[in-house]
Amino acid sequence: MSHTSSPASRADVNSRVTAEIITAIEQGTGEWRAPWFHNGSSIARPTNVASGKRYRGINTLALWAAGFAAGYGDGLWGTYKQWQEAGAQVREGERSTTIVLWREIQASRPADSNDDADDGHRRMFARVFSVFNVAQVDGYERPPSPVLPENERLAHAEAFISNLGIKTEFGGPEAYYRPSADTVFMPDFASFRDPASFYGVWLHENGHASGAKHRIDRDLSGRFGSAAYAAEECCVEILSGLVLADLGIAHHPRPDHAAYVASWLKVLKDDPKAIFTAASKAQQAADWMHAQQPQAEEMAA
Repeated sequence: MSHTSSPASRADVNSRVTAEIITAIEQGTGEWRAPWFHNGSSIARPTNVASGKRYRGINTLALWAAGFAAGYGDGLWGTYKQWQEAGAQVREGERSTTIVLWREIQASRPADSNDDADDGHRRMFARVFSVFNVAQVDGYERPPSPVLPENERLAHAEAFISNLGIKTEFGGPEAYYRPSADTVFMPDFASFRDPASFYGVWLHENGHASGAKHRIDRDLSGRFGSAAYAAEECCVEILSGLVLADLGIAHHPRPDHAAYVASWLKVLKDDPKAIFTAASKAQQAADWMHAQQPQAEEMAA
């Protein structure tokens, strides 16, 4: 089976993938979750041992700072009781870290009040908790994460990405591209949910690298959370969907792609053309990736 496609058919794929992502966004995509198994091991991503959920807001910063200051290598935290319920015991003499959880409550109104509005009758109150890091407890064994077997690697996708000539380092807890080192960093293949997730994320990060000055020279200077950063994220996630379809790995955009693009479109809500601009830049990057393949050189010759 051939995994190459003509420019015309790629243009058709571009239109279809973009249209399907837009449709999925309009129907509601749910919350995006990283497609590799997060077990809370990153100290920069504090996670609660009982719920498995990430801490949010100021608590993230508080636990991040406390973890780094104490030299902890793991981002798993819990209250004394939560560690007990997990079968572990906080060691005697260990100092806790304080976090705050805010709750909204409905305040009672006078019985003779004729005001039907809720304005002014909802109040926030804070509950303070003391938490301990997994490094401060004994007897805790992290549940084993599922493992994606090596025999599910896809040779044609490996070759396609290898031909891009972009350095990748595996083994960390996060996926990202570092422009200063011109290097993609990826979790191991074994930690992904399925092969399509692995190649989709790898293509996404190579998509960022395609924008480097010595390649396509796309603006990569946007700060996290800015419109420029959001536009770049939308671009490379659509690119990932396009190339997965080109390679025959996922013939339609996966829910992950639509949810991820939707999460960034909120930043671009004042620009109705944002997704079409991102799709155009994605096609440019996809064309660059295809141009790096040996078949492209043979056809040009």
